[in-house]
Parts: sequence; structure tokens; C-alpha cells
Amino acid sequence: MTGAEVLDVARQGIWVLIIVSAPMMIVGLAVGIVIALFQALTQIQEQTLVFVPKILAIFVTMLIALPFMGATMANFMTYIADMIVVGG
Repeated sequence: MTGAEVLDVARQGIWVLIIVSAPMMIVGLAVGIVIALFQALTQIQEQTLVFVPKILAIFVTMLIALPFMGATMANFMTYIADMIVVGG
């Protein structure tokens, strides 16, 4: 395996990481912004108010996006297995 192939596998691994984690990160960001706006408008400065809705929203998003995440990881693992077979 050449250096360019190693960099290509690493680049694709990072891209898969971004794709798999993006739905949960976006939902967490959106819920955080909504809660922060709510806190600013009502002047409620409770620190724990942010965490429970974020955790629940991220958990629900993970349950919904699990098939997509699994398919993305399976495609990447197939690519890695093909690289092993071709290289071996």
C-alpha cells in the first residue's frame, strides 16, 4: 500500500465520520440555539435546562438515522475489505 492510498483511506474515513455524526450534531446545535433563545427571552438561567432536551433530541435523531449510519459504515467497511483483498 502506497502513501497515497493510505491518505485516501484516511480521507475517506474522516469523511465517513463527518457524514455519520452530522445529523446528531446539527440537531444538537439547533436544539441548543432554540433553548438559548428561550432562556434569553425568559431570563431563565437554569444550566440543566439545556442538557435534557439536547440529550433526548440527539437520542431520537440517532434512532431515526441509525439505518443511514449503518449503511454508510457498511459501505466504508466494504471499501476497506476490498482494499485488503486487492492489496493482499
